[in-house]
Amino acid sequence: MRINLPTWLTLFRVLLLPVMVVVFYWQFPGHNITAAIVFLLAAITDWLDGYLARRMNLTSAFGAFLDPVADKLMVAVTLFLLVESHRGGWPGILMAVTAAIIVGREISVSALREWMAEIGMRATVKVAFIGKLKTVMQMVALVVLIVQHEKSAEALRLYHIGEALLVIAGILTIWSGVYYLRAAWPSLRGDHPIPVPRGEDE
Repeated sequence: MRINLPTWLTLFRVLLLPVMVVVFYWQFPGHNITAAIVFLLAAITDWLDGYLARRMNLTSAFGAFLDPVADKLMVAVTLFLLVESHRGGWPGILMAVTAAIIVGREISVSALREWMAEIGMRATVKVAFIGKLKTVMQMVALVVLIVQHEKSAEALRLYHIGEALLVIAGILTIWSGVYYLRAAWPSLRGDHPIPVPRGEDE
């Protein structure tokens, strides 16, 4: 199997995750800014690999599998770091609840899309504008929250901005999840016949 450029970019995004974790905890001057830059670089590769795959017609089965996995790993790992660093009090509770909503939605929608693909209805739950808006809001919020890792007065103000943006992203997460569920509901309810996968008994 030959790995094309978009897939290499996706793999690079996965490799950036442990780098971001190390930088996030390594207490050198400006480590929070550096961690945010690593996260931004990963986010840029998220856009770039999809753009190149479409523009240069370099799509592959492995790339199609790996890209959403890399995206969800990037978001989940970052949220876990932020939850761990903001334990205690209402801010910590809000962060944990919002992170649980976002990660839970990602798992649920991934499972929904996999099941819809199994029955040949994958296009029913294709990415919608509300999902893209949620992603943008989520990425901006995560960058701001990583930057505020330094506990200065200015960083505290940034934290409240990032916190508000993440809550908005959480609301959009629920909204987009409901949108995809409504689109798939006729199939989930049984209005559409479900083909039996090969190799399974009828």
